[in-house]
Amino acid sequence: MSQNQQAVLGYLPRNTFVHRLSGASKLISFLILSVITMTSYDTRFLLGVSVFALVIMYFAKIRWQDIRLVIYIVTTISLINLVMIYIFEPEYGVEIYQSRTVIWEGIGRYTLTWEQLFYEFNIFIKYFATIPFALIFMLTTNPSEFASSLNRIGVSYKISYAVSLTLRYIPDIQQAYLNIRQAQQARGIEMSEKASFINRIKHSAQIVLPLIFSSLERIEVISQAMTLRRFGKEKKRSWYAAKPFDRNDVMTILITLFITAIGIYCFIINNGRFYNPFRG
Repeated sequence: MSQNQQAVLGYLPRNTFVHRLSGASKLISFLILSVITMTSYDTRFLLGVSVFALVIMYFAKIRWQDIRLVIYIVTTISLINLVMIYIFEPEYGVEIYQSRTVIWEGIGRYTLTWEQLFYEFNIFIKYFATIPFALIFMLTTNPSEFASSLNRIGVSYKISYAVSLTLRYIPDIQQAYLNIRQAQQARGIEMSEKASFINRIKHSAQIVLPLIFSSLERIEVISQAMTLRRFGKEKKRSWYAAKPFDRNDVMTILITLFITAIGIYCFIINNGRFYNPFRG
């Protein structure tokens, strides 16, 4: 596989039980698990969900090179977010956990406490309890099959088809970006690691305009093709890639509900969303 292909994030056709699941069951599981993990601040639960997500990624044969860029971006954004939280609310963890264990007195209001570190650690692992499920869904779901599954559970086929086009278009945009980037480099514009960070950002920003024009051209072609085929005239349509629910889909949703029940149980025993190890 070429470097360009590895850099593109999209559906990866592989023969695993995760790939064989219906797109609708994967979407339902992804949405439910995302809600419960983003709501909970129970460290034990979040770590457990993170491990579970990594296990599913392993069985789905999602490799490090397939998701490396996304992980780097998510890690960078999450670290920036944690720094900003500390800058604006350096003792928010103290307010939440109703205790104060000082590590470093600091200057003025900028003290460092175990409560604040614990709160920000929970926020950090939230990313890695949620993002893997989004990656699993995106990398293992055929857009056409997913659209047919959505239509089957009652979503309008026009909306379903729009979602399918969106999922298909994500790797296309990435590939177009890589092609334009290589064309710029061929013209002598240095965008590799040899250039400074500022120059790389500046040159990457210059790709945006040709990428927009390329995207608009693609949209126009697709729109004309759909119009010529009288898309949207009928109230219903058939699907070539339709996949019915089977036993594995039902089991997947049941496992998702079981994990969600554990999260809700954590709310009950914690008397709220936050697990408080500082409570006496």
